[in-house]
This record gives sequence, C-alpha cells and structure tokens, in this order.
Amino acid sequence: MGDGVLPGRFRLAELVAVRHGESVSNVVFAEAAREGRADERLAYRDAAVELTPRGVAQAEALGARLAGWPAQRRPEWVLCSPYTRARQTWDVVARGLDAPPPVVVDERLRDREMGVFELLTPLAIERRAPEEAARRAKVGEWFYRPPGGESFADVTLRVRDLLREVSEAVPGSRVLVVAHDAVVVALARAVAGLGVEPRPEARPVPNASLTRWTGDGTRLRLAEFGDAAHLA
Repeated sequence: MGDGVLPGRFRLAELVAVRHGESVSNVVFAEAAREGRADERLAYRDAAVELTPRGVAQAEALGARLAGWPAQRRPEWVLCSPYTRARQTWDVVARGLDAPPPVVVDERLRDREMGVFELLTPLAIERRAPEEAARRAKVGEWFYRPPGGESFADVTLRVRDLLREVSEAVPGSRVLVVAHDAVVVALARAVAGLGVEPRPEARPVPNASLTRWTGDGTRLRLAEFGDAAHLA
C-alpha cells in the first residue's frame, strides 16, 4: 500500500506566523550550548520570560516590514500566544502600524511545555535525568514527551484545532500568528496535511522571522519559511 497525503483544508486568504523576538532564555540556552555547560540560571516560569533589548529591536524591524505592506495585504486578525515574550513582540510590532488589527490571545499558541524540565538546558537535563535524555534520543524529538510536558505531536494537535476554528470563524481572512518556534513548526505540519512525515528539526525558525502561507479558499500553500530579511 502506498503512502498518501491528505492536505489540510483551511479557508483563509493568508496565514502569517511570526516567532517572538530574542528572549532571555534564547540567550542563556545559546551560551550554554556554545560553552558546553549545564546552565540552570532560568529559575522562573517559561511563560514569564521576557525579550532582550535585541529582541525588542527585532520586533521593531518586523513591525516596519509589516507597515510597508500594502493595505490589502496586511493582516485583518492577530492571534497571539499568552506568553510574555510573544505579547511583548506584538506590542512592539503594533506600535509601528497605523491601524493595528484586533488581537486575540489564545492559550493553544503557548510554547511547547517541557514539564519537569521547564527552562532546563539539554546538558542540565542530561545531568539531572540521564535516563530521560536517553529516552529522548531513542524516541526522537517529534514524539518525545517529557514528564508533565508535551511532544511536538501534542503541540500540533492543539494548533490544528485552533487553525480549524479560526478558519471557520473568519473564512477568507488574512491572519497573523505571533507565537513560538514550536508553534510555527506545528502550523507547518498542520497545513501540510495528514500523512506528511514530521521533521521538527528540519528547518530552524529564527527569532522575529516570518513564515507565510497563501490561500485559495480551501487550502493554504507555503510561500516562505523563516524569512528574516528585515533583520539584515
């Protein structure tokens, strides 16, 4: 029996997904990876992580790019993650627009939950729970669910549910999503349809980057992924 694909059917004119600007946790994780250490400095909730000054500047550049789009191309609705770094990103972007569209905050756009490993770097997880690190490597990133947390597959289920609801609520609209890298990856998976092989690590999602799908009334098709030309 051959492998088939059932394309996702979403009735939007355009879907644009933006990852938040650089956050404090992004910097800590990058430094820990670069220096090969198990950093545990982030002793607070993931939902409360804020943007860095560089992240704010990235959001300003993103706002300038959206402001440069012709009126007929600008988003009519904004869907935003409830996490601080995503809401800060949208607030900065909105300041650069002469007529910001209405924004809806929805918890289904939150970042992937890591459960007991919340805000722990990979090396810190290996040090605390080597058996879990081994299970993660064996299961693979798409299906690995940390204790009390979510897999990428779990994130895709909630994101697909939201996308269907929005498609029914405002068909034919242009929608902007402001969220996280895991959400952008999940959106790509949901839009691609059923039967598409999941590859969460195949494409990096840069901070403040823009991923865009265009619609024909029934389907969305990828136009650009992780575009960060406005940050150059």
